[in-house]
Amino acid sequence: MKKLLPLLLVVSMVTVVHAQSASPLDGTWRGRSDGGSCQAPLDYAITIEDGFVDGTAFDTTAHGPVPNLKKAPPPPPGPGLWQLHGVAKPGSFSLLAVASVKAEDRRVERLTVIAQGAVLVVTEGGGCGRTARLARK
Repeated sequence: MKKLLPLLLVVSMVTVVHAQSASPLDGTWRGRSDGGSCQAPLDYAITIEDGFVDGTAFDTTAHGPVPNLKKAPPPPPGPGLWQLHGVAKPGSFSLLAVASVKAEDRRVERLTVIAQGAVLVVTEGGGCGRTARLARK
């Protein structure tokens, strides 16, 4: 028993050291952006757990292939789904947004998130320049 007690102490100390503390921003956040310069609003769904951010932004106006009646080259499709990742910090933090498109059309954006009371304000630095207000659900 004497040999087992120090081992249990070490295991419990390692568990305490590696445990993340809960962030005040933890929870599920949802909202919709304005259309920005692209006139394409995004529906955001973000989950923050122990400060780690994982989520998506979906363009409800994105359409698949359409018939080309004028025989002109079709415009390239815009990304309809963005994957969001980052680490939440008090005040403001940034997220990495990666579009779900083919490899040769890879799109990566940086989003700025500002916590304002019970609202997260998400702003695109480039691209369409959209702004979204997310509420905790």
